[in-house]
Amino acid sequence: MQSDDASSPVIDPTTLTDECFGAALGRIPSGLFIVTWRAEGSDRAMLASWVMQAGFNPPLVSVAVGITRDLLAAIRGGGAFVVNVLSDSQRGLLGRFGKPPVPGDDPFAGLPTERTVRGIIALADAAAWLECEPVAEALPIAADHALVIGRITATGGHPELAPLTHLRRNGLKY
Repeated sequence: MQSDDASSPVIDPTTLTDECFGAALGRIPSGLFIVTWRAEGSDRAMLASWVMQAGFNPPLVSVAVGITRDLLAAIRGGGAFVVNVLSDSQRGLLGRFGKPPVPGDDPFAGLPTERTVRGIIALADAAAWLECEPVAEALPIAADHALVIGRITATGGHPELAPLTHLRRNGLKY
């Protein structure tokens, strides 16, 4: 759509670069979330930023999951997961959950946690947590992330806390 406003720049799509795409995508605000699940009898977690509400009735959320992540394999096996909505005061957790854990390390050590109805760890100090059962998955051709839809089955947390929000410098990489 072209603007009638003479001061609006008209961009030739043939000149767009990864730098242009990355800068524009980086301006899309998102929250920061710790997604937790159980696999092979142990508690797992990963940092996520591509999460959003996807429906009212039933209440749904969508989560973009890298196709090589353990979470995607657990979800494909029917495993439930919890989306923990980080609060502004939980910025310190980003480093802890931003990379895969070292084997033998407990990423939840020292953190106040609780178990959901299905036995998945939820962060007790989160602005909110949403226990979800997977109901759908979309995997676009040649994509690096799958879009998982989860039906919310239980919730908890502290809704009086402000959620942690985030903007990327470059929307083409973490």
